[in-house]
Amino acid sequence: MAYTITNACINCDMCEPECPNLAISLKQPHFQIDPNLCTECIGHYDEPQCVACCPIDCVVLDPNHVETEDTITEKLQRIDSLS
Repeated sequence: MAYTITNACINCDMCEPECPNLAISLKQPHFQIDPNLCTECIGHYDEPQCVACCPIDCVVLDPNHVETEDTITEKLQRIDSLS
Protein backbone atom coordinates (compact mmCIF):
# COMPACT_ATOMS: atom_id res chain seq x y z
CA MET A 1 0.00 0.00 0.00
CA ALA A 2 1.30 3.45 -0.76
CA TYR A 3 1.52 6.03 1.98
CA THR A 4 -0.18 9.40 2.07
CA ILE A 5 0.39 12.59 4.05
CA THR A 6 -2.61 13.94 5.93
CA ASN A 7 -3.75 17.53 6.17
CA ALA A 8 -2.03 17.71 9.57
CA CYS A 9 1.29 18.14 7.71
CA ILE A 10 3.20 21.21 8.87
CA ASN A 11 5.53 21.33 5.82
CA CYS A 12 8.63 20.69 7.92
CA ASP A 13 10.46 19.09 4.93
CA MET A 14 11.77 16.14 6.97
CA CYS A 15 10.29 13.48 4.68
CA GLU A 16 11.14 14.67 1.17
CA PRO A 17 14.93 14.14 1.33
CA GLU A 18 14.48 10.73 2.99
CA CYS A 19 12.43 9.15 0.19
CA PRO A 20 14.60 6.83 -1.94
CA ASN A 21 12.13 6.94 -4.85
CA LEU A 22 11.60 10.72 -4.94
CA ALA A 23 7.89 10.09 -4.35
CA ILE A 24 7.43 13.07 -2.01
CA SER A 25 7.04 16.63 -3.24
CA LEU A 26 5.63 19.89 -1.99
CA LYS A 27 2.18 20.51 -3.40
CA GLN A 28 -0.51 22.78 -2.06
CA PRO A 29 -1.37 22.86 0.76
CA HIS A 30 1.28 20.39 2.02
CA PHE A 31 3.72 17.67 1.01
CA GLN A 32 2.22 14.78 -0.94
CA ILE A 33 3.31 11.27 -1.87
CA ASP A 34 2.98 10.02 -5.43
CA PRO A 35 1.43 6.55 -5.06
CA ASN A 36 2.99 5.52 -8.39
CA LEU A 37 6.45 5.97 -6.87
CA CYS A 38 5.85 4.92 -3.24
CA THR A 39 7.16 1.43 -2.49
CA GLU A 40 7.02 1.69 1.33
CA CYS A 41 10.85 1.82 1.09
CA ILE A 42 10.88 -1.91 0.30
CA GLY A 43 14.23 -2.73 -1.27
CA HIS A 44 15.86 0.27 0.40
CA TYR A 45 15.08 0.30 4.13
CA ASP A 46 13.48 -1.89 6.78
CA GLU A 47 10.77 0.69 7.42
CA PRO A 48 9.22 3.58 5.48
CA GLN A 49 11.50 6.54 6.05
CA CYS A 50 8.72 9.12 5.75
CA VAL A 51 6.90 7.47 8.64
CA ALA A 52 10.08 7.14 10.69
CA CYS A 53 11.09 10.80 10.37
CA CYS A 54 7.71 12.56 10.59
CA PRO A 55 7.64 14.57 13.83
CA ILE A 56 3.83 14.73 13.98
CA ASP A 57 2.90 11.28 12.66
CA CYS A 58 0.89 12.53 9.70
CA VAL A 59 2.12 9.88 7.23
CA VAL A 60 -0.35 7.00 7.03
CA LEU A 61 -1.17 4.10 4.73
CA ASP A 62 -3.35 5.22 1.83
CA PRO A 63 -6.51 3.10 1.71
CA ASN A 64 -7.09 4.29 -1.87
CA HIS A 65 -3.92 2.54 -3.05
CA VAL A 66 -4.00 -1.00 -1.70
CA GLU A 67 -1.16 -3.14 -3.06
CA THR A 68 0.33 -6.54 -2.44
CA GLU A 69 4.01 -7.17 -1.81
CA ASP A 70 4.22 -8.54 -5.37
CA THR A 71 2.79 -5.37 -6.93
CA ILE A 72 5.11 -3.23 -4.81
CA THR A 73 8.08 -5.32 -5.94
CA GLU A 74 7.00 -4.92 -9.58
CA LYS A 75 6.68 -1.16 -9.05
CA LEU A 76 10.16 -1.03 -7.52
CA GLN A 77 11.61 -2.91 -10.49
CA ARG A 78 9.89 -0.51 -12.89
CA ILE A 79 11.23 2.52 -10.99
CA ASP A 80 14.74 1.06 -10.85
CA SER A 81 14.70 0.40 -14.60
CA LEU A 82 13.98 4.09 -15.25
CA SER A 83 17.02 5.29 -13.34
